[in-house]
Amino acid sequence: MNAHFKPAGLRPILGLAGLEAPHVVQVPTEPLDQPHWLAWNAPLARRLGLPGQPTGDWLHTLSGHLEHPPWCSVYSGHQFGVWAGQLGDGRAHTIGLLDAAGVPQEIQLKGAGRTPFSRRGDGRAVWRSSIREYLCSEAMAGLGIPTTRALAVVGSALPVQRETSEQAAIVTRVAESFIRFGHFEHFAHHGHPDALQRLTDQVIARFYPECAAAPVPALALLEAVIGRTAALMAQWQAVGFCHGVMNTDNMSILGLTLDYGPFGFMDAFDLHHVCNHSDREGRYAYAQQPRVGWWNCGALGSALLPLIGDEDALREALARYEPRFQEALSAAFRAKLGLTRARDDDDRLVGRLMRLLHQNRTDFTRFFRALCALPREAGATDPVRDLVLDRAACDDWVAAYRERLAWEASDDAVRGAAMRRVNPKFVLRNYLAETAIRAAHEGNLEVLAQLQRVLERPFDEHPEHEAWAGVPPDWADTLAVSCSS
Repeated sequence: MNAHFKPAGLRPILGLAGLEAPHVVQVPTEPLDQPHWLAWNAPLARRLGLPGQPTGDWLHTLSGHLEHPPWCSVYSGHQFGVWAGQLGDGRAHTIGLLDAAGVPQEIQLKGAGRTPFSRRGDGRAVWRSSIREYLCSEAMAGLGIPTTRALAVVGSALPVQRETSEQAAIVTRVAESFIRFGHFEHFAHHGHPDALQRLTDQVIARFYPECAAAPVPALALLEAVIGRTAALMAQWQAVGFCHGVMNTDNMSILGLTLDYGPFGFMDAFDLHHVCNHSDREGRYAYAQQPRVGWWNCGALGSALLPLIGDEDALREALARYEPRFQEALSAAFRAKLGLTRARDDDDRLVGRLMRLLHQNRTDFTRFFRALCALPREAGATDPVRDLVLDRAACDDWVAAYRERLAWEASDDAVRGAAMRRVNPKFVLRNYLAETAIRAAHEGNLEVLAQLQRVLERPFDEHPEHEAWAGVPPDWADTLAVSCSS
């Protein structure tokens, strides 16, 4: 293996959006010894101009052996609603840029050792968390939800202490940018107005050029981010996804799903579901995510206020979050129900359904997938009735739904095909991720590879993996995830 391998196409990146030390520092990694592949994302690799098959040189690079020093950045943020002060890339090193169809993508190693911002952390990631992030990044991409991506996972036998002793891993993350709300908060709260201005100018120039000509560019940027965040929250809600740690330092300035820790796709639908075992007060419960998205946009707005200079304009911008979210959510659920025309009582129909699923703890994904096959005519076979414990209540809702379908003269075949394009058959249930993790520890990486391939195309039938779309096993109820990963 070439110790001086220079990855083709990987360009060094200096600094973060025009920022300089001490806000951005170059720091060496702590490479993994005797690394081996756990996963290589061939489709993403080809988009980035990399080999479809992993090579030893890339294993060397993505395990932390680098030809040039990477960088990491400082940020701050609110964690569980409380100001946490200075944070930063505590276990993430950005190693360079690769082009995907002419769009530069930052390449970041997560778990490659300590940085100046590690605080008391060890700078490591483990197999469990790295495999979960790898799979969920690609699952969200397959669902069409904005997200960071995952190129690879490299494993090692190096012991890492979490609740128990685990093995170290590095996941390679890919995004146009990993800039967070917390970057802006840091410079505002710690008295760095020049850095705040430079960051804002560079983010506008690189990602929101349409904001540059606005009377107040920082306000235009905030409004654009509010729109993306509201749309992202609607997409999460529409697939039953819970992030688990919606701290402001985990919010992307590009509206991407960022930082996969204690996430979860719901099995039994529960409006109050909390996927993070550490979130004892339920701040980030499923039903709370849209409100938290607005709260986080408020934190970003407060950080940008010195550049906006008008509190009334800030409040007006934040007031636009709710209608944008509701518009995106209504559109998402009309699509899930196969409705092609909007009607004033659609939100009431959806609300009734959400209460029905909540009260019966119905499997969210399986219900909507089964609904794709519901005939419009009353008295025909009902494929969802057996999924709901309260059959009478289910019958009442289905009758109202069929009336709605008759109103727009819905065609069963056309509607069913359209619904199957937005209602996934497969999501990354916690037990599926756990199954892949356990198999990997036993030396079987094929389960992980097969699961990734299914999640890349979650709307397809995949009959050979029908069980992964079925009723989760009883032991799935005992799984718990926390911030420790």
